[in-house]
Amino acid sequence: MFLKDNLRPQGVFVGLDNYKFLFQDDVFRQVIWNNLIFALGTVPTSMALAILIAVKLSGQQRINMWMRTAFFYPTVIPLIAVANIWLFIYQPYYGLMTRLFDTLGLPTIPWLTSVHWVMASMVLMTVWKQTGFFMIFFLAGLQNIPRHIYESADMEGASGWYIFRRLTFPLLMPTTLFVLIIAITDSVKMVDHIFVMTEGGPNNASNLILYYIYQNMFAFGDIGLASTASVVLIVFLLLIAALNFFALDRRIHYR
Repeated sequence: MFLKDNLRPQGVFVGLDNYKFLFQDDVFRQVIWNNLIFALGTVPTSMALAILIAVKLSGQQRINMWMRTAFFYPTVIPLIAVANIWLFIYQPYYGLMTRLFDTLGLPTIPWLTSVHWVMASMVLMTVWKQTGFFMIFFLAGLQNIPRHIYESADMEGASGWYIFRRLTFPLLMPTTLFVLIIAITDSVKMVDHIFVMTEGGPNNASNLILYYIYQNMFAFGDIGLASTASVVLIVFLLLIAALNFFALDRRIHYR
């Protein structure tokens, strides 16, 4: 509600003009669209893979323990380091993706310089990093499901898909809700990889809302607009949390 920048350090009261300007800003609308695509690409994909891996590796066999460690390993790597790893993978001349596509006889894709591919590149990197983290929560949730439920289902001749759909997934709903909130929150607060890989480009195709706030705050010196965008982000996260807790709570099975 205040217009404040480096030239007006005292601030000038402008009412809701900052919000009006924000929602009329083409870059902000592009950023919101980018964040929506990023969330739709990362949240369901990483959660689905995490559940699948957790179910497959929930046994106590030694190979499962090694595989769980392998899938969890990307989680402990800092996001800056992950961004540098994938920056090498996406290099247009000597990157691993380029070499792989050359080996398969496929045309090289400009992963980080094409407006059509840069968001897919960000999604792939994020799914690789987050899946193992979410897997741990689902593994913990699976440990809390009584074994006799599965034994009874096996005696009845239930298929694996039926057991998962009717028993495992409903009993994992508390864990799923928790992971969903974390995943959605991560989709709007992850920004480190943008600094390293694209700086929001090309043509704002990979710009996300937190990087947009950073640009207006520190690069452009528009403190008022950055604060306004921050308020919008906080309200959005509160609404998502409220929707998850109150709208989905009726479908959750607690023990």
